[in-house]
Amino acid sequence: MSNYYRFKTTCFFLYSSRLSDCSITEEGYKTLASALRSNPSHLIELDLTGNDPGQSGVKELNDLLQDPNCQLKTLRFLGPAADEACHYVTGIVGKNPLLLRELNLSEHELGDTRVNQITALLQDKHCKLNTLILRKCGLTEESCSALATVLRSNPSLKELDMSNNNLQDLGVKKLQNGLEDTNCTLKKLRLSDCSITEEGYKALASALRSNPSHLIELDLTGNDPGQSGVKQLNDLLQVKNHKLKLRFLTPAAEKACQYVSGIMGSNPLLLRELNLSGNKLDIKFVNDLAALLEDKHCQFNKLQLNNNSITAEGCVALTSAFNSNPSNLIELDLSGNKIENLGFERICHLLENKQCRLEQLKVSDCSITEEGYKALASALRSNPSHLIELDLTGNDPGQSGVKQLSDLLQDGQCSLKTIRFLKSSAAQEACEYITEVLGKSPLLLTELDLSENKLGDLYWEKLSALLMDSHSKVEKMK
Repeated sequence: MSNYYRFKTTCFFLYSSRLSDCSITEEGYKTLASALRSNPSHLIELDLTGNDPGQSGVKELNDLLQDPNCQLKTLRFLGPAADEACHYVTGIVGKNPLLLRELNLSEHELGDTRVNQITALLQDKHCKLNTLILRKCGLTEESCSALATVLRSNPSLKELDMSNNNLQDLGVKKLQNGLEDTNCTLKKLRLSDCSITEEGYKALASALRSNPSHLIELDLTGNDPGQSGVKQLNDLLQVKNHKLKLRFLTPAAEKACQYVSGIMGSNPLLLRELNLSGNKLDIKFVNDLAALLEDKHCQFNKLQLNNNSITAEGCVALTSAFNSNPSNLIELDLSGNKIENLGFERICHLLENKQCRLEQLKVSDCSITEEGYKALASALRSNPSHLIELDLTGNDPGQSGVKQLSDLLQDGQCSLKTIRFLKSSAAQEACEYITEVLGKSPLLLTELDLSENKLGDLYWEKLSALLMDSHSKVEKMK
């Protein structure tokens, strides 16, 4: 007599059946579902806890429960915590999670209790999820402990997304326990915007070093590890045969990082000084570079971008990035680029930023005129800041612009010690000498009287250089 026939003929008046831990598999579940479909009977409670039907068997019973003729009210094949999680998730996604390969619970406040229930569900043999997405779910370091247990015990989980949760370094260290386990077969892990710093990066690098086999993608975008944390992961990527694809920059910043790495032969995030002088940078790359400079991983103190065909548009993008991440940059060289007044005025806005630590600025031959000089004087007057050296050689401010800067240098609040805007050092020396003799900058005079001063042949060469400079407006000389 078949199992199906026996069940069908004996359960006409059966109300409750307990078959927990009876080594029943998929075939048994199919037989049971078939019997209950052909004879709905009186059965209202069925306990199959501890058996392993596979997804096919779960689907058979799940379909049966949707049948309006089925009298079955209570079906148990999960532990209590897993069963609660199953009902909760079914209410959210509208489908039994045991029939899914991917589960997305993003933006639901789960709390530690609910996470523990979901962990119980994930550890159950009925659960075959490959992908679990828990973005912005209010997860904590305790949630990480629970999920680390899953990583150690559930080989079917391949992708885990915990982005936008305040996990911090402690949470990552607890997750590390799962990642290090040789039973962990996770391939993709997303931890963007999780308040992870240097210690968390070190924990991840340590975990991947001890168990490198499976993880191929790690997303840490929006966290701030400092240079030490970046170096930990950078060193890890140099390990032979390591297949990890690591993301902690935006796509645009990542492009710039790869391009610069090709030029410099080193990851720019590990550098304090970047020299891209003489590279013809189009506006698309300048925008990508701006994205890199804006990123908190970028720690440049000195940036040289002279003679790169950067326009006012490119300067706007770069200074916007500097304003977003202003505290590191100390030296900036944009000489030989046609940034004009529009681009230079944006640099002046940067100088007004109280967080700006720029000490040296070079903008020689940048087509800056009177309006740009006025903006500069205004910026330095409103925020004396840290600027101590300024090179404006090769720009033409007219007398009005020169006066603005001359007045600024007389201001006791101004930190500026060195300002260059004459074409040559010879002209600069002559200007300083005459200022000392006459008590006023010759660039503010149209008449120059040097009578009875013993100049000498060498000095005449310097004076000639000054008179030939576009800043000089002398009409009459004695």
